[in-house]
Amino acid sequence: MGADEVLRGMLMYFILPLWLVAGFADYLCHRASHIEKTSGWRESILHLAQFAEMAVPVLAALFLEITSGVILIMIAFLILHEATAIWDVRYASARREVSPTEQHVHSFLEMLPLTGLLLVIALHWPAFAALFGQGTPDFSFTLKQSPLPLTYIAAMLILTALFEVLPYLEELIRGLRYRDR
Repeated sequence: MGADEVLRGMLMYFILPLWLVAGFADYLCHRASHIEKTSGWRESILHLAQFAEMAVPVLAALFLEITSGVILIMIAFLILHEATAIWDVRYASARREVSPTEQHVHSFLEMLPLTGLLLVIALHWPAFAALFGQGTPDFSFTLKQSPLPLTYIAAMLILTALFEVLPYLEELIRGLRYRDR
């Protein structure tokens, strides 16, 4: 097994699943703190925005060839995600207690996307280096010539729906219902 296979395996079977676990753990922290009564639906909107911001690079990694353009999109959305995360914590901490457990979960939610990006860059170094003049950057967006296994993609999308999308939508609905009382 070569280094590329090891890095790809770490990305697919460790980083992405752990990131999903951390996202669900964050939802559980919000639920335990009764977010709907404190920071409410507005904070939930920030959570959904962060999810959408990270959906772009993850879906790109799942379906597109990794080119200089894809790496640039990944970097831009990671920066946007971090800015929204700062906004989120600033907003939340002024309205509710952000527990030490939740703060620790946030550290995973910040570092795992960065780690994932670094693994993608390590696997596609020439495409990254081309962004800085070391070769000609390719800004094309094309479907993977060798797609990831369909079972893997389906499993990740289903797990994401079950442990990220649905819980955070439920959090938003709870906040909206509380607001309407």
